[in-house]
Amino acid sequence: MTAGNDPSFLYEPLERFGAGITGSRPWNLNALAGVERLNGRVAMLGFAAALIGEALTGEGVLGQLVLMLRWVLG
Repeated sequence: MTAGNDPSFLYEPLERFGAGITGSRPWNLNALAGVERLNGRVAMLGFAAALIGEALTGEGVLGQLVLMLRWVLG
């Protein structure tokens, strides 16, 4: 028996794009809120790391990438 015919595999029905955000299932909203919160925090850490790297090296973002490539490649 394949997965498509096996009743023990319960898949969610297909939704139109964006329907999960505005649908009647509140667990979707909570999951999206958590993911977006984590994404925002990681973005803030990346921005802070770029500012710290610029302050330490005196180079902008592209200059830091060049310095990193030189360091990695020897």
